[in-house]
Amino acid sequence: MHFHKFHGAGGRQVDFSTGSVRQNILAVAAPMLVAQVLNLLYNIVDRIYIGKIPGEGTLALAGLGLCFPVVTLITAFANLFGVGGAPLCSIARGQKNEEGARRIMANAYFMLLACGVVLTVVGILFHKPLLYLFGASDATYPYAAAYMTIYLLGTVFVMTSLGLNPYINSQGFANIGMLTVLLGAVANIVLDPILIFGLGMGVRGAAVATIFSQFLSAVWVLRFLTGPKAELRLVLRGFRPDWSCIKRIIALGTSSFVMSFTDSLVQVACNATLMTFGGDLYVSVMTVINSVRQIAQTPVMAITDGASPVIGYNYGAGDVPRVRGAIRFMTQLGFGYTLLIWGLISLFPAFFIQIFNHEADLLAAAVPSLHIYFFGFVMMAFQFSGQSVFKSLNKPKRAIFFSLLRKAIIVVPLTLILPHLAGLGVNGVFLAEPISNVIGGLACYITMRLTVMPELRAMEARSKAAV
Repeated sequence: MHFHKFHGAGGRQVDFSTGSVRQNILAVAAPMLVAQVLNLLYNIVDRIYIGKIPGEGTLALAGLGLCFPVVTLITAFANLFGVGGAPLCSIARGQKNEEGARRIMANAYFMLLACGVVLTVVGILFHKPLLYLFGASDATYPYAAAYMTIYLLGTVFVMTSLGLNPYINSQGFANIGMLTVLLGAVANIVLDPILIFGLGMGVRGAAVATIFSQFLSAVWVLRFLTGPKAELRLVLRGFRPDWSCIKRIIALGTSSFVMSFTDSLVQVACNATLMTFGGDLYVSVMTVINSVRQIAQTPVMAITDGASPVIGYNYGAGDVPRVRGAIRFMTQLGFGYTLLIWGLISLFPAFFIQIFNHEADLLAAAVPSLHIYFFGFVMMAFQFSGQSVFKSLNKPKRAIFFSLLRKAIIVVPLTLILPHLAGLGVNGVFLAEPISNVIGGLACYITMRLTVMPELRAMEARSKAAV
């Protein structure tokens, strides 16, 4: 079965089995890039407006930064079942197993809902000790608590929109996936200034705007996946959890979960250490730098995420040349982009910082920190490419290991140790990132080349022998 049909306003469904591999990847990656940039706007726009609240912008920004670990953790659980199940769906579709693909999606949604409820309850009950653990001071806690308690009420909406969207993309409907995020992001951009400034709600207004926007995205996703245009429809009537299927989803999704969870862990370690060595100002600096990093890495993530269903489908279909071509193109494009953005950030650091805050003391502290943090950013292309291949080919153990290596094994210990060495102080916190990019990125990519390429050659030899 080929997938070159048109589906009304949803746009063309991409056929992963024919045509140029590069065009297939770009056809999925382009709308995914737009979707991811828009998704980024959910939080980035909040930071831009909050950083400009008169007289309290820097403190409010620090308070919002303290909520990042929780927001990242919710994203981690959405990825566990979203990014975990979508490649399995792609492989099942490549094998023409439509019923298996449908079962994967239904079980993933069940787990997204269950985890969303648990995270909401636990987060609200324990938000105060968690925020102080994350590096809150008495000055920043009120801002952090105001945002976090409201944001947590929308957890189920976040889980639904983020967790189910990959199943739309895995069917080739990248434009529909983009519109999911567009709907929420536009709502958030419109509501933020009205609620933050117009109604004087401050950080509470930002949180309310975010959860309402995620609610709209969740409704859109469910409407599409339960409607007639979806190739694989989400059917929950008579549903019973299939625990063996859930285990497979978790096994593959664990790498994405670990990547996001260790991001959360790094944010906690950074904020707590910066609070000790630099105070609230440097927690604000890290909030800004984290925001710049998210902007910078979004396109390379879109490239690798766009390649993933193409790689997974053709691997399932046994088309080795297309798999190899997709891996090569994804890596080259990612390397070129990261080199370009590293150059721009190095040349114009103040421009990127002033997107969020114009205060002179924050700018003075943030410029040298940004230079240190982004040194060697180009190595991130190798990390993302290696991880993407391992996930796309259903090799969860390797994907998990390299997620843990870069963040948990390298960044967190260095963040805690380096500030105490040679009088590095806050610079030690920012230095941990480039060291991990070089070591973790190269280790991941070299291992992928040494293990996956021989397997693909063996597959190709078997298929030729069979002919």
